[in-house]
Amino acid sequence: MPDSNFAERSEEQVSGAKVIAQALKTQDVEYIFGIVGIPVTEIAIAAQQLGIKYIGMRNEQAACYAASAIGYLTSRPGVCLVVSGPGLIHALGGMANANMNCWPLLVIGGSSERNQETMGAFQEFPQAVRSSIYGRPGACYVDIPADFVNLQVSVNSIKYMERCMSPPISMAETSAVCTAASVIRNAKQPLLIIGKGAAYAHAEESIKKLVEQYKLPFLPTPMGKGVVPDNHPYCVGAARSRALQFADVIVLFGARLNWILHFGLPPRYQPDVKFIQVDICAEELGNNVKPAVTLLGNIHAVTKQELASKKSLPMNYYTVFYHVQEQLPRDCFVVSEGANTMDIGRTVLQNYLPRHRLDAGTFGTMGVGLGFAIAAAVVAKDRSPGQWIICVEGDSAFGFSGMEVETICRYNLPIILLVVNNNGIYQGFDTDTWKEMLKFQDATAVVPPMCLLPNSHYEQVMTAFGGKGYFVQTPEELQKSLRQSLADTTKPSLINIMIEPQATRKAQDFHWLTRSNM
Repeated sequence: MPDSNFAERSEEQVSGAKVIAQALKTQDVEYIFGIVGIPVTEIAIAAQQLGIKYIGMRNEQAACYAASAIGYLTSRPGVCLVVSGPGLIHALGGMANANMNCWPLLVIGGSSERNQETMGAFQEFPQAVRSSIYGRPGACYVDIPADFVNLQVSVNSIKYMERCMSPPISMAETSAVCTAASVIRNAKQPLLIIGKGAAYAHAEESIKKLVEQYKLPFLPTPMGKGVVPDNHPYCVGAARSRALQFADVIVLFGARLNWILHFGLPPRYQPDVKFIQVDICAEELGNNVKPAVTLLGNIHAVTKQELASKKSLPMNYYTVFYHVQEQLPRDCFVVSEGANTMDIGRTVLQNYLPRHRLDAGTFGTMGVGLGFAIAAAVVAKDRSPGQWIICVEGDSAFGFSGMEVETICRYNLPIILLVVNNNGIYQGFDTDTWKEMLKFQDATAVVPPMCLLPNSHYEQVMTAFGGKGYFVQTPEELQKSLRQSLADTTKPSLINIMIEPQATRKAQDFHWLTRSNM
C-alpha cells in the first residue's frame, strides 16, 4: 500500500518567491535593498524568512547605490529589489555608478505576467552573480515576471545551482613584470597611486609592506584612502600636486587616469613621465596615455609575482620559480611534486602545450615525480627529440624515489631535476637550529616530525652516477646552473636549490616592484 505521507511530501508546493529567495541565499547574498510593490513584495518577505537582511529604502536610486556599495565592501553582489517601469528606471543611476566603479551589483525587477511553463529563469542567478563579480565587476539585471513570483511548483522539481565560486585570480605576464621591475629600479622620483581597485582586491597588507620596506611615496585616490593609512609618513596627499608634477615613474594600483587624476596629462604631469598600470580590466590599460608597462591581473596576484624579484637571501619559493620560469623552454615537459613546491609551482611555472604537465594529480600521490619524468623523457626522445623534461621536486618528495636517478643516468635521459630544498616536509630548520636541538636530547625526542637533515647534498646522488650536480644558494647561482644544464644535452642534471627553511606559501611577504633589491 502506498505511503500516503510520502505522497503528500512529494507533492509539497513552494512559491516562486521562495525559490528566488533560496537561490539568492545559495549565492551568499546577505543584503537586499529596495522598495517593494507588486510583484516583488513576496520576494522580500521570503528572503527575510531565510535570514537575508532586507532594508527598505525611500527611493530606488538610493537603494541601488546602497546595494552596489555592499558589493564593494564584501566582494559579493548586493541586491537591489525594484518594481518594473519607473522603479527600474530610478535604479539605472545606481547601475551606471556600479559599472563605472567596477562594483558587483544584482538588480532584480518584477515585470508583468507572461506565460512560462518552467522555472528555468531561476537558473540565471548563478550566471548573473558570476557576471557581476568576474573580470571587471559591475551591475547585472534579472527580470522576474509576476507569475513566476506567485507560481506554485513541486519542491522536488526545483534544482538550486551551487554557489558561484569567487573569481579566478589572474596574474600578469612574466616578461611584463620584469620590465616593470626594471623601470622602477631606474626611477629617481617614483610614486605609487593607490586606487579603489587596490581596496577591492584587499591588497592593503602587501602594499603597506611595499611602501615601508622600500620607502616609496604614495598618493591615494579618494576611495583608495585607507589602503595605507593617511597618517603614514610616506603619504604625500598633502603635497598632491607637487607629487604628481615631479614624479618620473608612477605606478597605478587599480587607479584610472580619469578626471580625478587629471587624465595623466601635462601640465599636471611631466611630459615624459612613465606610467606602470596594474588593472584587472584590459579596457582600462592605455586610456588617455600610453603606459611604459601594463600589468593585466589581480593586484594581489601581481604583488605575489613581484615578490619573486626579491634578491634577499636565503631564497624563497617565489624567487626560485621566478628565475626558473625565465629560462624554461616553451616546449618542455614540467613534472612537479611536493607540498609547497607543487602548490606554488602550479601558479608560477607556465605550460604552453597540452599534455606537458604531470604532477601528483587527483590522488595526491608523493613519489610519482621521477617515474613520471622518466616516462615523459622516453616519449620525448621517441617523438620529439630535443625536448627537455624539467622535474621540480620538494626535498621530501625527492626522497621517495631518489634512487631512480640511476635509471635516468643509465639511459641518459633528457631530464633536469630541480630539488627545492627547505630541509623538511612543509618546513625545516637551518643547520644552527638543528645543532642546538641535538645538544639537549636524542633526535627522536626533539626533532619535529616534519624536519629533514639540513643542507643535504642531493646533487651528489646525480654525480655519483655520472650526471651533473649543482648546489645553489643564490639567484645568480640558480640562473647559471640552469643555463648550463639546458645547454649541455649530453647528460642529465640535478640542481639542489637551498631556500629559507621556514618558507611557506602562507607566510610569504608579497612585495610589489622593488627597487634596490631587483
